[in-house]
Amino acid sequence: QVQLVESGGGLVQPGGSLRLSCAASGSEFSINYAGWYRQAPGKERELVATLAGDGSINYADSVKGRFTISRDNAKNTAYLQMNSLKPEDTAVYYCNLQNRLWSYWGQGIQVTVSS
Repeated sequence: QVQLVESGGGLVQPGGSLRLSCAASGSEFSINYAGWYRQAPGKERELVATLAGDGSINYADSVKGRFTISRDNAKNTAYLQMNSLKPEDTAVYYCNLQNRLWSYWGQGIQVTVSS
């Protein structure tokens, strides 16, 4: 019955910033893992950033130094702060949250970087 609600996407000019949010319903989700993925038209879904249960963080080389993944367990929410956006960042972004039992995916949210 858990649902992930994504927000914060939209249209932004190159060099701009956006912050994506991924909020899980339910009183106690207990996030163990959070991940952000993206998919551009005609391309496979690719990993953008991960935040594991032990606190380790990994970024795709293409976003390293520009994007930051984080989570707020009290709000059952994960975030992706995106700075210095480039046209090649244009894609549908998906969040994935996991607790000890299940994995959940967001519906996806459009990010368009264009002049």
